Amino acid sequence: MDPRPDGAVPAPLYHDEAARMAVLRDYGVLDSLPEADFDDIAFLASHICGAPIALVSLVDEGRQWFKAKVGTEIVETSRDVAFCAHAILKPDDIFVVPDAFEDPRFATNPLVRDDPQIRFYAGAPLVSPEGMPLGTLCVFDEVPRVLSAAQTRALGALAREVVVHLELRRALSTLSTPQPGGPSGDPMLESDVGDALRQASESATAASALVGEAMERALEAEVRLRNLVYRVQAIQRRPLPARREEAHQNPVSGPQAD
Repeated sequence: MDPRPDGAVPAPLYHDEAARMAVLRDYGVLDSLPEADFDDIAFLASHICGAPIALVSLVDEGRQWFKAKVGTEIVETSRDVAFCAHAILKPDDIFVVPDAFEDPRFATNPLVRDDPQIRFYAGAPLVSPEGMPLGTLCVFDEVPRVLSAAQTRALGALAREVVVHLELRRALSTLSTPQPGGPSGDPMLESDVGDALRQASESATAASALVGEAMERALEAEVRLRNLVYRVQAIQRRPLPARREEAHQNPVSGPQAD
C-alpha cells in the first residue's frame, strides 16, 4: 500500500481478507462490552513482559478495536496506522518492532510521534481454528527494547488463551441463539451443555492465571540464575592472593630437644 501523507506505511490486506473478516464477524465480539477474562489476560501480558501497555486487539476492515486494554484509554485506532495490521500478515510468528524510530514503516506513524509514543511493539497473532488471524495480543513500551525468550513464549501462550475464550464465547452465543428452521432441541441438554461450557470458560480463566504465575516464576528464576552467573564471573576475575612461604608464615613447632 502507498505511504500515508505523514510517511507511515500501512500494512497490505491479508491475502484472504474476505474469509478472515467472515470468521471475525462470526465471533460477534466487535464492539462488545469489557469482559474480565480478556482483561485478565491483557494484565498478565503487561505484567510478564514488563510493558506499560497491553491490548487484545481485533483488526476489522478499517480499524483495530481493543477488546481489552491495560495502560491506555484508547478504544480503537485507524487500521492504516495499526502495528497489529502488520502482525496479522504472518500468523505463525510473533511480530516485534524493537525500535519504531529505526523502522521506516513506523518512524513517522502518529502513534509513535504522538501519544502513546510507541517505541517498542510485540504482537502475538490471535489465530482462529480456521487458521485466520483475527488480531493480536500485543504489548507496547515507550523505550526501545526486546523480549526475553521466556517473555516471548509467554506472550504466545497467552494469545492462545485469548482464542480459547473467543471460542467459548462463540460456542455459548451459538447455543443461546435458535437456529432458523432447526429443531428446538432438548432444553435440558442445552442447559447441560451451557453449564459445561461455562465451567470450561472458568477453567480456562484459571489456566490463564496459572500460565501467568508459572511464567512469572520462570522469569524470576532466570533473573536469579543470571545474577549467580555474574557473581561467579566476578569471583573468577578477582586476582588470586599472592602465595606466601608457608614455612615463614606458619612455622611448625617441633618437640623441644632436651
